[in-house]
Amino acid sequence: MKELSTGRWPPGTLMPSEPELVTQFQVSRMTVTRALRELQAEGFVTRVQGVGTFAAHLGQVASSLTIPDLVQEIAARGHRHHMQVHLAQEERCTPALAEQFGLAPDTLVFHTQVVHFDNSVPIQCEDRFVNPACAPEYLKTNFDNITPTAYLRTVAPLWEAQYSVEANLPTAQEAMLLGIEASTPCLIVLRKTANADAPITLARQVHPGTRYRLDGHFKP
Repeated sequence: MKELSTGRWPPGTLMPSEPELVTQFQVSRMTVTRALRELQAEGFVTRVQGVGTFAAHLGQVASSLTIPDLVQEIAARGHRHHMQVHLAQEERCTPALAEQFGLAPDTLVFHTQVVHFDNSVPIQCEDRFVNPACAPEYLKTNFDNITPTAYLRTVAPLWEAQYSVEANLPTAQEAMLLGIEASTPCLIVLRKTANADAPITLARQVHPGTRYRLDGHFKP
């Protein structure tokens, strides 16, 4: 790993064989095999059967992007978070929503729309659908004391999360709730979570571009 990060083995370089690595690092063959397998899983090397192991090209190494907890982020600034609930009801999935969410059409889902504030400034409009099978008490929750995200973490731990981030304009309703012009550029995060057996939630989170920043970390 150190040799890869320092450039001793540049991208595309044929690395030493397993027996050579055993001798070089004075470890067992099993340790070398396991280490190469882990490096391959993380995208640092590629292995070609009968040929050898090559240092991976930079573009093949995945970056890591962390979406911070909004409440913790606000608290870290010494500010106060509060939330307004504008919608909380049970609905049936439209065909488009069902396909996107991974449920059958007409399946009953919970739907909430809330706005999060940093002090008195609205910084996120959250439109969320929740699978009742994973969180049957969701609509009965008092969201004055806990955010939807925090509540779902306690009752429906996720196994998998998918998300996409785009720069786009808000809908007319989102602009109204956020107190911005409909022409204001926004950062929009679409996130879907699931456990081992079923989808948990599908959320659209809209942030005015001047009020929010999304940070990531990349290390080859």
